[in-house]
Amino acid sequence: MSNYRYTLGDRTWRFSGLAEVMAKATPARSGDRLAGVIAETAEERVVAQMVLAELPLKTFLEDLLIPYEADEITRLIVDSHDTQAFAPIAHLTVGDFRNWLLSDDTTAEVIAAVRPGITPEMAAAVAKIMRNQDLILVARKCRVITAFRSTIGKPGHLSTRLQPNHPTDDPTGIAASILDGLLYGNGDAVIGINPATDNVAQSIRLMQMLDEVIHKYDIPTQSCVLTHVTNTREAIEAGAPVDLVFQSIGGTEATNTSFGFGLNDLAETRDAALALERGTVGNNVMYFETGQGSSLSAGAHHGLDQQTCEARAYGVARHFDPLLVNTVVGFIGPEYLYDGKEIIRAGLEDHFCGKLLGVPMGCDVCYTNHAEADQNDMDTLLTLLGVAGVNFVMGIPGSDDIMLNYQTTSFHDALYARRALDLAPAPEFGDWLSRAGIFTDGADYRLAETLPKAFARSLDQLPEGAEHG
Repeated sequence: MSNYRYTLGDRTWRFSGLAEVMAKATPARSGDRLAGVIAETAEERVVAQMVLAELPLKTFLEDLLIPYEADEITRLIVDSHDTQAFAPIAHLTVGDFRNWLLSDDTTAEVIAAVRPGITPEMAAAVAKIMRNQDLILVARKCRVITAFRSTIGKPGHLSTRLQPNHPTDDPTGIAASILDGLLYGNGDAVIGINPATDNVAQSIRLMQMLDEVIHKYDIPTQSCVLTHVTNTREAIEAGAPVDLVFQSIGGTEATNTSFGFGLNDLAETRDAALALERGTVGNNVMYFETGQGSSLSAGAHHGLDQQTCEARAYGVARHFDPLLVNTVVGFIGPEYLYDGKEIIRAGLEDHFCGKLLGVPMGCDVCYTNHAEADQNDMDTLLTLLGVAGVNFVMGIPGSDDIMLNYQTTSFHDALYARRALDLAPAPEFGDWLSRAGIFTDGADYRLAETLPKAFARSLDQLPEGAEHG
C-alpha cells in the first residue's frame, strides 16, 4: 500500500506512507518533534491512530519501513518471522490485535505461542493505540524468564542491577558501593559496572574484581563490565572471567554501525561466552541496553519515530536470547523525552513491546538533571512498572550515578517496590540473603536488624572515607 488516508465527512487526511502513519500516531514526545515527524495537531494524531487501527497486521510484512536490502535488522526481522506462529492472528487489524491482547481469553501461554509471529513493527503499532493501563495489563501477562546463576522474571519477583559506578574506577569506592547494595538486597539481576576508562585491560581488572567478590561470598548472581562487545571478546580470549556480554543496541543497522558493531560481532562474542559455561542454573549470557532516541541521535532513524526504532532494537535482542535487556528510558535527555510524562509513557511502551516480543525487559527508571522531571516522577514509573511485571530495575547509591551524572533508582527504592507490591528477589538470591543474615529468614524479606558478621568485617577493612558519599 503506497497511500494512507482517512475521510470524515467532506474532509480527507492523507499520509505519505506507513512510516508517517506510525510517527504521527505516536503520543507526543520531544524527539519526534526534533526529527520533524510528529503530528502537527492532536486532531492529526487521533486520525493517524484511527488509520493505524484499521491496518491489517499483514501490512507490516508487506510494507517494510526500512528496505530489506538496506538494513540487516530488517533482514533479521523478515527472515526470522514465523508464519505458522503468526497464523492465529494473521487476520487481525492493529485495532483487533489490541482487543485480542486485552481479552481474558488471551493468556500468557497464548501470547507466548504467537510471539515468534509478532514483528517489532506490529508491537510498536499496537502500543501507539493503547492507553497506559492497556500497556500495563498486557505486559503483566507476558512473563519472560531467563537464568544464569539466578533466575530472573518469575511472577512475584523483582530483581535489581547493582550499579557501583565510580568516576575513576577506584576499586575501594566500587567495593563500598557493592557492599552497600548487597546489604539492601540488591544485585540479583547483575552486578554491572560502567567503566570510566573503557579499554580491555581495565575491563579485565574490573571483571576479576567482581568475580572475586561473587565467589568470596558465594553470591548467586552474575557480573558484567559494560564495555564494548569487541572488548569483551578480547577479554574472553585473554582468559578473563566473563559472565555476561554487554552491548548498547539500536533498531537500525546504521545506528549499530555508529556504535561500532554488527550482528556478526554479537553472534561471535555470544558463542565465546557460551563456551565458558559459567552459568549454574541457565545459559543466557547477553545483556543489552537500549533507549528511545538513540537512532535519531546517531542520525540513523530513516525518518522513523523513535518508539518504532526502539521496538526494532528488541528484535535484535530477541534473536540473541539475552538474560537482561534494559531500556535506559530518560538517559539521553529532554531533547528526546522532555518531561516526566513523556518518560513515564516511554518506559511503559518499551516494557510492553519488549515483553510482547519475548524479551526479558528491565528499566533504568531515570532522568537527567536538565529534564523537566524529578524523583516523584520516577517513583510513579517504578510503581507502574512493578505492577506491569518488570523483570528488574537499577540500584544505585542515593539514586545518583556519580560517574554517568544522571538520576535513577536507589537501593532502597527496590525495597519500597518489593514491599509495596509484595515482590521478592530472584529465588536463589533471596535464599542467599537469608543465609547471609542480610534479610530475616522469612517470606517478607525484611532487612535484618544487625549487620551480618562477614560483611561487618568487610566494612571494617575499607579505608576511612571510602564509603560512597
